[in-house]
Formats: sequence, structure tokens, C-alpha cells
Amino acid sequence: MFEGVICALITPFRDGRVDGPAMSRLIDYQIANGVRGIVPCGTTGESATLTHDEHKEVINLCLKYVDGRVPVIAGTGSNSTAESIHLTRFAKSAGANAALLITPYYNKPTQSGLVAHYRAIAEAVDLPLILYNVPGRTGLDMQAATVAQLAQIGNVVGLKEATANMERASTIHRTCGNNITLLSGDDATFLPFLAVGGKGVISVSANIAPAHMVAIYDHWTQGRPMEALAAHETLLPLNQHLFCETNPIPVKAAAHMLGFCGPEIRAPLTPMSPVHEEPMRRILEALGLPRQAAS
Repeated sequence: MFEGVICALITPFRDGRVDGPAMSRLIDYQIANGVRGIVPCGTTGESATLTHDEHKEVINLCLKYVDGRVPVIAGTGSNSTAESIHLTRFAKSAGANAALLITPYYNKPTQSGLVAHYRAIAEAVDLPLILYNVPGRTGLDMQAATVAQLAQIGNVVGLKEATANMERASTIHRTCGNNITLLSGDDATFLPFLAVGGKGVISVSANIAPAHMVAIYDHWTQGRPMEALAAHETLLPLNQHLFCETNPIPVKAAAHMLGFCGPEIRAPLTPMSPVHEEPMRRILEALGLPRQAAS
């Protein structure tokens, strides 16, 4: 169910509020170009600066605009187990197909604490859960042995592994097999991730170039490895430049350049440095990405 290219959706803002019409345009664009799922309220959606009411608003809007066309995987993770349960319960009641749960950041539990955290959520909410490991953000690295332990929990169905470590991904796949679906959290290494057992990607780039990301997946899964490599290399400049500053600063700027939304981003993040603007425009033009109607 949760395979292929899944978009880690940005949260468009206008005058400090969630911009629903811009979100609708983005979702329509992504689904029309082949994404197989949408993730609202993840890292790319600036979940860290959404209020609880806004978090729920974004999930509800996403479900409304998607309207059942693809699965919606709501970001509901927190460094508080109780808060994660609360948000995951809301996602289930709203109609989300699954929840994406980042490892608890800042307080840095032990590996046994991670197991207890996820087990508590799984027992509290009957919803498919996707674990999310991104130690560069959280200061905490979920080990392969921990993933293998969590994969035995019935409603833990997937892992977004954002370390770009192919040895780690290989170890998890070898250990867990089909007990868990491996999803990349790093666009630039999506193709090699597929080669070591990955089934998809939760993608930042899919906000901007969904068809190009989908091409990598389709070529690979349909037995055209050289075409997949060519698609990977075509998209590599964008995948690299979208991380020239902290995500989601560059992807917000790119979405604005293409006319999907305004450039607004929430403090403490700041707009992309002007030095990166012209390279971004050249990359978008080289990919043939058309500007949308002005937002």
C-alpha cells in the first residue's frame, strides 16, 4: 500500500495562516504526476512550528483535497509519547491511512525507550504506523536491531530511513524482510536505496518535480536500470540544491518560483539566501518545469 514516490508536502502559508488553495494546487500537481501518497505535517511541512490546531487543520485539508485518490500518511510524531498518541488518534479519526512517527528528538531515549515509545502508540491507536529515522535532525539514531524488534508489532508497517546509509538499509532489509516496508528519506540516494530492498521514497523533490521522481521508480521497477540511472542523474542537481540550506527553505523557494505558493516560511527558518536563487532557477528551467498560474 505504501510504496513508490510519496510526497513530503510543504505547508504553504499566507499572512501567517495555512494557505489552503495553494495546498490544493500542490496536491493536484503531485497526484497528476504519479505520486502514490501524500505526507502532511512532516519535517518538510514545518510541523515543528505548527500549533496543534494548525496541525489538525493541515491534516484535514490534505484529506479533503486528496479525496481518496492516494493514501494520506499524517505526520504525528513528537518527543512526547502522550502527544504522539494524541495526534495519531486524531489522524485516525480524521481518516488518514497511516501515521509517520519521527523518533523522539531532544530528550534522546535509549533504544529500549524507543521500543517502548512506539509500542505504546501502536497499542493505543489501531492505525498503520511508519517509523521515521533521521538522526541529523533528532540527535538520535534508531539502530537496525531496534527496527527489527519494532517490525514484529502488527501495525508497524514501514520505516522512513533518512540516513542515506545503504549498509544500514541493507541490514534492515536482510533482518526484517517483508515484515516492514523500507522507504527512503533521502532523494539523492533513492535509486541505490531501491537496489538494496527499498520500496519507495518519502520525497521533498516530489513537491517540485514529481514526474521526474516517479520516472526513477518506474524505470527501476519495470526492469530498465540504465533508464533509471539516467533519470537519477537528470534529477541529481535538484536533489542536491534542495538541501543547499536547511529543508524546507529551498523547496519553499522553488515552489514559489514555480508559482504554486508564496515564499512565506516560519521563523526561526529564514528565506533562502539570494546567492542560491539563480542556480535554483537554472535547475528548474533545465528540468523543463513550467511555472503555474500566479498564486
